[in-house]
Parts: sequence; C-alpha cells; structure tokens
Amino acid sequence: MSFSRCALLWARLPAGRQAGHRAAICSALRPHFGPFPGLLGQVSVLATASSSASGGSKIPNTSLFVPLTVKPQGPSADGDVGAELTRPLDKNEVKKVLDKFYKRKEVQKLGADYGLDARLFHQAFISFRNYIMQSHSLDVDIHIVLNDICFGAAHVDDLFPFFLRHAKQIFPVLDCKDDLRKISDLRIPPNWYPDARAVQRKIIFHSGPTNSGKTYHAIQKYFSAKSGVYCGPLKLLAHEIFEKSNAAGVPCDLVTGEERVTVHPDGKQASHVSCTVEMCSVTTPYEVAVIDEIQMIRDPARGWAWTRALLGLCAEEVHLCGEPAAIDLVMELMYTTGEEVEVRDYKRLTPISVLDHALESLDNLRPGDCIVCFSKNDIYSVSRQIEIRGLESAVIYGSLPPGTKLAQAKKFNDPNDPCKILVATDAIGMGLNLSIRRIIFYSLIKPSINEKGEKELEPITTSQALQIAGRAGRFSSQFKEGEVTTMNHEDLSLLKEILKRPVDPITAAGLHPTAEQIEMFAYHLPDATLSNLIDIFVDFSQVDGQYFVCNMDDFKFSAELIQHIPLSLRVRYIFCTAPINKKQPFVCSSLLQFARQYSRNEPLTFAWLRRYIKWPLLPPRNIKDLMDLEAVHDVLDLYLWLSYRFMDMFPDASLIRDLQKELDGIIQDGVHNITKLIKVSETHKLLNLESFPSVSQSRLSGTLKSQARRTRGTKALGSKATEPPSANAGELSLASRLVQQGLLTPDMLKQLEKEWMTQQTECSKERTESGTHPKGTRRKKKEPDSD
Repeated sequence: MSFSRCALLWARLPAGRQAGHRAAICSALRPHFGPFPGLLGQVSVLATASSSASGGSKIPNTSLFVPLTVKPQGPSADGDVGAELTRPLDKNEVKKVLDKFYKRKEVQKLGADYGLDARLFHQAFISFRNYIMQSHSLDVDIHIVLNDICFGAAHVDDLFPFFLRHAKQIFPVLDCKDDLRKISDLRIPPNWYPDARAVQRKIIFHSGPTNSGKTYHAIQKYFSAKSGVYCGPLKLLAHEIFEKSNAAGVPCDLVTGEERVTVHPDGKQASHVSCTVEMCSVTTPYEVAVIDEIQMIRDPARGWAWTRALLGLCAEEVHLCGEPAAIDLVMELMYTTGEEVEVRDYKRLTPISVLDHALESLDNLRPGDCIVCFSKNDIYSVSRQIEIRGLESAVIYGSLPPGTKLAQAKKFNDPNDPCKILVATDAIGMGLNLSIRRIIFYSLIKPSINEKGEKELEPITTSQALQIAGRAGRFSSQFKEGEVTTMNHEDLSLLKEILKRPVDPITAAGLHPTAEQIEMFAYHLPDATLSNLIDIFVDFSQVDGQYFVCNMDDFKFSAELIQHIPLSLRVRYIFCTAPINKKQPFVCSSLLQFARQYSRNEPLTFAWLRRYIKWPLLPPRNIKDLMDLEAVHDVLDLYLWLSYRFMDMFPDASLIRDLQKELDGIIQDGVHNITKLIKVSETHKLLNLESFPSVSQSRLSGTLKSQARRTRGTKALGSKATEPPSANAGELSLASRLVQQGLLTPDMLKQLEKEWMTQQTECSKERTESGTHPKGTRRKKKEPDSD
C-alpha cells in the first residue's frame, strides 16, 4: 500500500496512545480512502438525496441482478497494517457485531433507500460477512471501525458505509442506476433519426383488405420515382418486387439478410432497392419509400423493424400499405414528428363469400381448394388422406426453403398440372400469388407466443382470418370469386363470428435496443452476461404508451447458447441477432460451432462447411430425412447471413449459395413425393398419424375454448382437460381435437384408452361377481391424467 510506511509509524506508538490518536490516524488515511465513514444519520441524509435524485423512477426488478463474487483478501506483503495500528480482531466478537448489524431495522431501511431490497440486502450481507470472516487481513479503515465497535468505542451502524461499498461491488448496477435509466430511456424514438427529421416527408397510408390493389398503387409510385426503396416483411416479397422492377425497366438491387444482388455489372448501386424491412437504410435519401404490411408494427418480435422504417426512412414520400387498424397509431406517431398522414382507402377487387356449409369430408374437395392447417402434423395427415383419394396436392409450410415454396405454388397454379389441391399453413398469407378458389380452415386453433414469451392456444384473430381468407379469388388468378369455409360444421359459426368482428386497433409500436445501447450498458456492467444485460435493459427501459419493447427471448436464447465462447460484445451481439429456428437442434448447434470457429480465428471455408454438413446429401427417404434437409438449408442460410457481417471469416458465400440451390432442388423433389415419404415414415413408425374421423374437427364450443385458455403456455393436461376415451362419438371427437391441438399424442391416447378399458372390465367383473368391491380391498379410481 502507498500509505503503509505512514501507517507503520503510527503503529509504533504505545498501545495506550493509539486510541487517543484515532482521529489523527484517520486524518492521515483520509487522502487514501476519502472522507472517513460518518454516523448512520449522516449517511441517511446522503441516501435521501440519492433517492430523490433518481426522479421517482419505477422500482427495478432486482431478481435480474446477478451477484458477482468478491474474493476474501489473502495475506498482504506489508503485513496486517490494521492489526499493527490497533490490535488483531477477535473473529468471534466480529461475528457477533455482524449479526447485530444484520438485524438492525434501521440498517435494513437505509439499505432499501439505496436500492437494496430484502433479497439483495440478504445476499449482500452474506457476501460481506464471508469477506470479513475469511480475509487474512482487512483494509485499514474497516479494521479500525470493527475494532472500535468490539471495544464499545463506535456504533455498529458505522459499518454501513463499508457494507454499502461491498454491496456495490457485488451488485455494480446499484452504483449506476441513474446512468442505466438514461441509456435505456426509449421515450422519444423519433429523435433517434436526425436525417429523417431533416426531411419534410409526405406520408401516404394505402388502407384496405387483401386483394384491394393498395400495394399495387404504392409500387407504381415507386416505379415512377427517380429513386426508391421497398421494405417487405418476407424475402419472397422482396424478390418479387426486385424482379418486377427490373422487368419494368427500373434497375433495382436486392438486399436481404442472406443476399445482396446488384444489377449493374460493375457493382454500382442502383437508384432503387428492394429489401426486407430489417435491412433498409435509414441514412440513404430516396424520393419514394414503400413500407408493406405496416400493421406488423405491432408484432411482438419483429415490430421494431417497422417502427424503425416508419420513423427513420429519409424519403420525400413514404407510402404505407396495410390494414385500417394501423391508421390511428400511425397518425399518432407522425404527430410527434410533425408530419401529416394522407389516407387512401381501397375496396376488395373481387367478391368473397363465407359458405353456409362446411366441407365435412375430403371427398368433397374441388379443384382450386386450399386446406389451411396450423401444424405440420395436420399437413402430413391431410396430404396422405388426399393421396388415398387419388388426388394430387401441393404442400406449403413455413420452414420450406423459398425456392421450394415457389415451386409448389407454380405447380398448384399451373392449369395443365394434375395438382389441383393445396395444403398449406398460414405461410400463404403473404408473399405468394396463388390461384385459390376456396379456403378451407382445417382448424381455427393456432398455437402462438404472446408478448411474455408464453405459448397460447387460442382461436385465430380476425386479422389473421381475414388475411388467410383473402387469398381466395384474387384479382390476378383464374378464380374471380372467392369462397371460405371450414372442415367441420361446428367451426363454421365461429368462423363467421370471427370474420364479422371489427379488427382491434393497433395501439403500440415495437422497439428494440441497439448494439450501441447494449455496449453502453456493458461499460457500466462489464461482468454481466449479454443475456443478463438484455434483461436489465428491458427492466430499466422507459417507453411512452405508444411503444413497447419487443420480445427478446430468441436473442437471449442465442446469447446463453454462446455465452461461454470468448467473443467481443459487438461480435456476440451480431451472432445473437442471427435469425435461427431454436426448435431445430442442428441449427442451434451450428450457431454454436460457427461462433467457436470465429473465436479461434479459423475461417469457415467451403470445404469446412461441406464436411460439417456431410455433403453430398441423399434425397429424403422419409419425413424425418426431409426435416433434416430443411434444417441443413437453414444452416446454409445462417452462413450466408453471417457472411455479410464477417466477410473475412465466412469467405465462400457464392459457393455456399450454389450449394444451397442444389439442396433446394433435393428438398423440392422430396416435397413433390411427400405422400410417399409419409407412407415410409408410418411403416417404420417414424411418424404417428392416426386416421381419426374427426381429428380435423376442431369444435370450439365454450367448454373447449375455456379449456384452451386453461392449457395456455403448456402441453400438459390439467385434471379437467380430458375425459377418458369412450365409445361415445362426442367424447372421441374431444380426444381427437386434443390430439390435433398437440395436447395429446396418439400414443398417449391409446394408452389412456387401454387403461380405461381395463378399468371398465375390472368394474364389470366385480359387479358381476358380488356387486361390491372384494372384502379387504379398496380400489382407488385412477385419474386419466395421472400418467
């Protein structure tokens, strides 16, 4: 220590004089420690001032504060200076002092003034006590105070400044709460985009239902402008506008997360660009900007991208296309920027009607029908049953590669192709031009994730129903009138009710912390993990009523996945923003492997990736093989996404893209023969598809609706969720619906039915023999959900 020589001189004083010179000693040590700790009352004044300075902000969720470890001090090279100045401490007496300190109500109250609630106070005290009791030598200041307290020369409350200093060491967030609140203040997002605020923008909202021509009119304005940007929700839509623009003689580049295409041979940027909304530039000036599907500004995960585009695009005219439900919110947001909104209303170009009869049976299918399912299992089941009837169907679902989706759409749209039926998920709601005569809802229950990241089983919303139903009878297709119905008659009345409801107005727009904001958080909390930084940021963030912070569970999942890999914060942040399907183990392990290679400074070459995915890949022999190929395609997407962020470490993007196109062809062939793959899968018991007559019938009575809410966020069955299977048709229908909703598997249903039949046989036998239970036994009724 720099003050050790001075302290040792004082230590040579006779023991009787040391206490008398305590004030002088403290005065000598003051330059090294600052003002020496005062009494509890003086500290309380400081705490009050600090509390009032915070401005009365919301109380943080202290469960997010992860304590750091403070190691006890070992033997000092200069010896125990505190012991030499006073005397060695009696650890038994010190323990009594610490216990007395912990129990003081005044101390606990003062701790609360500094942000130490009961949980933090307890954790901080345990750490403080361990530090005191296990250290070989303590700092001089705390040694002197402990010695004085033990001998009655000081009050136990004098320990509080040292305790608080230690608490801030293990919970550094306590020392910088005000700074963190300023960094996470998200209350005025328009100010984040000074370039856009410097332009007096004209906002035109093209409002209308699907197939109303709203996007067409906005795109025509985009084509006629000297420069423009199109921001779409999907890669497919960005590709479509890219191709249409160049076909119309308007040179246009393409920018998505995984792809950059420039039309000029020399690589010069074109005046127009079509991009996914996350990839739009908020610094490049344009004459016209088009933001498609603006209602997605409310999306719990991606809404931030539409907010950023709406507030940040530097364009003279900004054309918004979307549902009328977003008009009021857009007007409110633009009021804060000083920009007026012109609304142009559109009506549907072709009529659409809800039929008075349900399909009831797949025998009633007609050319141009599209059966909409909300699970892959239903997709496979329906496809198989259609094939049994001698019909051919196209299949489209979300995890298929874009090329395969387009190939299946082309097959279905081709009037000369024998494929006349489409089986699809709600992935058809955007980005595909399909020639559909009739939409048939196989179910009205769709699993979803709410803003808290919890899984819910609820009927589809009016907005979703309108979006999907609107795909029937489109203006550009061969069917000029659209029809909508359900598979099951009992669902039809609910569908009509859903479609008649007014769409709930959108009330808030999504926001997302930037890499710069997280870096500033990390500066104040250098030992916190990235996942923990995100949690604390969201907890400290302050937003106006017009905004919300988007769900960041996927980001946190990736952050925790690669936390142990040594990466800089900025690189770690970029890896965590990579879009991955966390339900795909191979994709998740690939992100981990890519990050590990990067941290070793080992480039991920074409040869390395071929070995990693075990190329060449064989055509799929069953459904599991097909799903594995889809996962590999996602891994190649991940490589391409990272290649535009880390070109040196992911150098072979062009070769990987060629590889991906080849894989897309293999997957296309697999999907073309999907019914054969389903047959093989069932033969080898790789896929469980039961041919329940009513598995497609999602009868949403009041009982089932309340049950769906009760089971929200879980796959487990509550005690009242299921009745034992029986021969009764109604009960069989309920069991089938539970299978379809993912609450039961066919195997579980068989097991329950087997147990139920066994119980019924035993009961019947007992009644036949004696009419009562055998003497000396007591049979307990087995609950159906006990397994």
